[in-house]
Amino acid sequence: MNDTYFANKGYEISTDKDHINIDVVYNYLNNESYWAKGMPFEKLKIAIDNSMCFGIYKGDDQVGFARVVTDKATFAYLCDVFVLQQHRGIGLSKWLVQTILNNSELQGLRRWTLATADAHGLYKQFGFEVINNPDRWMGIYKPYTTTTE
Repeated sequence: MNDTYFANKGYEISTDKDHINIDVVYNYLNNESYWAKGMPFEKLKIAIDNSMCFGIYKGDDQVGFARVVTDKATFAYLCDVFVLQQHRGIGLSKWLVQTILNNSELQGLRRWTLATADAHGLYKQFGFEVINNPDRWMGIYKPYTTTTE
């Protein structure tokens, strides 16, 4: 499946941030994802502003999304990847990942990373593997908290 196949079905992928329906993205990430529940809307806006974003659209409707946090020279972190439930099962997630990896601004990177609890099979198709030497990797994790007064 390729651009023509999906275009014939009315889908397109765009990196135009002005086309992003931030409400759709926020609602999915906050209500349906396991990785971004509780993310404040303002934080998502900042994240989008400071990332390369890829949206899947059917007509004017946003049906999928992914962000890449990158320096465009050596490193990229693929995150917030999703396709809305009613558009799954036809290969859109594969098309999205392939489009991202083929993007001209992301060629020649030394390292790509991502984190997933349930989509290992998808990413393995594109060469992602469990990190070698995980003992070399470190991180700080601060989950979003909601406060009530």
